[in-house]
Order: sequence, then structure tokens, then C-alpha cells
Amino acid sequence: MEHTHSYRPLCLSLYLNYFVHGIGVIILAQNMDSLAARWGSIADVAWVISMLGIGRLIVLFVSGKLSDKYGRKPFVLLGMATYIAFFVGILLSPTSVVACVFGILAGIANSFLDAGTYPALIESYPESASTATVLLKAFISAGQFLLPLFIGILMATESWYGWSFVAAAIIMAFNIPVMLKMSFPSMNPAQEAAKDGGEAAAAWIPKSKWYLEGIAFVVYGYISQATFYLISQWLTKYGVAVAQMSDMAARSLISYYSVGSLVCVFFTAFVTKKGIRPITLLVAYTLISTLSISGLYFMPSGTLAPILSFIVGFSAAGGVMQLGLVMMTEMFPKGKGTMTGIFYTTGSIASFTIPVVTGYMADSGINSIMGLDAAIALAGFIIACVIYIRYNSVMKEKPAQ
Repeated sequence: MEHTHSYRPLCLSLYLNYFVHGIGVIILAQNMDSLAARWGSIADVAWVISMLGIGRLIVLFVSGKLSDKYGRKPFVLLGMATYIAFFVGILLSPTSVVACVFGILAGIANSFLDAGTYPALIESYPESASTATVLLKAFISAGQFLLPLFIGILMATESWYGWSFVAAAIIMAFNIPVMLKMSFPSMNPAQEAAKDGGEAAAAWIPKSKWYLEGIAFVVYGYISQATFYLISQWLTKYGVAVAQMSDMAARSLISYYSVGSLVCVFFTAFVTKKGIRPITLLVAYTLISTLSISGLYFMPSGTLAPILSFIVGFSAAGGVMQLGLVMMTEMFPKGKGTMTGIFYTTGSIASFTIPVVTGYMADSGINSIMGLDAAIALAGFIIACVIYIRYNSVMKEKPAQ
């Protein structure tokens, strides 16, 4: 187990990237009014936000495949450099059309990071891959928790909104020389395991069917991303328009949601160590998120909203997507980068389609958007049940190590 220690600095550096990524995902929505004043309207900003999904879509599948071929490190570094270009580029964009180009760059940056980071973490800790990847979510949540507070301070002191972009770019720039020094694990731990005498376990390949389990994971990738992406973009507006909360109280909903997702990360790490299987958590979390989002839809209130926001963050954004990916790489172990690409490509289709659809729905009332999210979460629960049945059926043939 000595490799456990040697990859800790690498993992910390990878996690720091996702702290900045957490900021990157919501920074446009959090600065919506300032950017709208500069570019024209809220709709212009919504278009730029939807470009992140397009950017992910353009390169995610390809970068996943290339990461299997050329290694993880080049893609992590590419992602870091591209993210810096996004933060600086948005501040320099005179119009929303120019900003759309940088929105696409943010999506590309995210894809590059995913293609290198998820496989690297799974390869660094093959025995506890679900914990290693779910911890990424903790850093994303930390970024999403701190950014609204930082922007709140900027607004209270009447400072320039752009400092939020500058701070994110500086953190990422600081991490580049650190990452350059890091060494990455072998891309084929199965060969290493075989050398250590674990031939049977290493050579065993699950008899998963792409048209069955593969399709189920692809659909789950879309639904799990859509469920929490929709909440993260619309929760503040829901608080003001539907739950009749003050602006500050409505903004705090995102913080409750982020704390929920952080708590879930550590809860997941704890219970998986105690022997609860990730596949069981997948079903439980999707059921809880369905019930809590339905609660927001059917019982809008300023008292309940913070509690339900916490529960939605816990169940829908606390790493359930990462658990789905780990299950997928277990069932299709050849080409982890490619599987990451496929799984997150469907997620990025959600990042693009959800803002467009909800943008049109917003006119008929913000609560209708919550209703849509509850329906999506319910579909996710049904798919999770299908995955649970198939996973147990396929993986029961795995030889004991």
C-alpha cells in the first residue's frame, strides 16, 4: 500500500483544480446582474452559461479517448490553462457574443480536467476509487460554497465584481507549476495486479452488455447532471420568486445546498469504508433527491426551502454522479478515459439543454422549473433501480481476490 502515500500530493493538486472548477460552474450565474448590465440582458448571460455545455460536448468524448492513449497529465494541464483563459476572457469580453467563445472554452477546460483527473484518481486508488472520486465533489462544493460569500463581500464593500474571476485565475495559475512536478500512476493497474499474483482478479472482465448496462449509464449520466445543474442555476431565483425570500436569504440557499453536498461526500466516504456498496447508495440518493425536489415544488416556503436545499445538495450533488462513473468503469474496465468521456458527454448535453429549456419555462413561473426537476429526478430513480439489478447480476461472477 505504499503507493497510497506517494499519490497524496498529486490528488491534492487535482482536487485544488476542482475547487476552482466549482467556482467556474456558478461564477456566471452568481455575477448575472453585473454581466447583464454589461452585455445587455439576463438572457445574454444565460446563453453564455449554456455555452459551457457545448464546450464540454465538443471535446469530452475525444479527450477521454486521447487520455487513454497519451496519458492523464497532458489533459489535466491543458484543462488548467484553458480555465485561466476563460476567467480572464470573460472580464475582457465587450459583448455576450465574444463571451460565448470563452463560455465554450470553460466547457472545454472542464472536459480536459475530467478526462485526465477521474481516470488518474481511479488508478491512484483502485481499491477505494469511489472515495477518491467522490472527494472531488467536496472540493467542487467548497468552491460553490465560498464563491457566493466572496461575491457578497464584494457587493457589500461596493468592490469590482471582476475580483471573483481574478481570484479563481490566480489559484489555478499557482497550481500549474505544482502539477508539472507530479508523477501519475500506471494507466493499467491490471497488469501490476497480475505481477503481484492477482491473476484471476486482474484478468476477469465483466460480461457487461453495452446495449443494456451501457445505455442505462449513459441515460443516468444525463439525468444526474440535469437534476443538480437545474437546482444550482435556479435555486436563488426560486427563493425570491416562489418561496418569497429576501435576496440575501435566497442567495444563502446555494450555500445550504453546497453544505449538503459536502456533508454527503464525507458520509459516502465513511459508509463505503464500512462496507456499504456504492451501488446501494446510488439508488438511495436518487430516491431522496426525488422526494426533496418534489417537496420544493409542492410546498414552497421560506422556512422549508433551506432544509430541502440542504437535502437536495446531499442527495443530488453529493457525488452521486461520481458514484455512477465508478460503477461504469467497474462494469466496462477497458478504457477508463473513454468511459469517463461517454458518461460525462451525456452530462454535458444536460448542461446545454437544461438552461435553454428552463430559460423558456421561466416566463410561465419559476416553480414549473422545480416541477420539471422533480420529474427528471424520478426518472433517475427508475434508471438507478435498473442499474442496481444489472450490476448485481453481472458482478456476482467476479472471482474473490
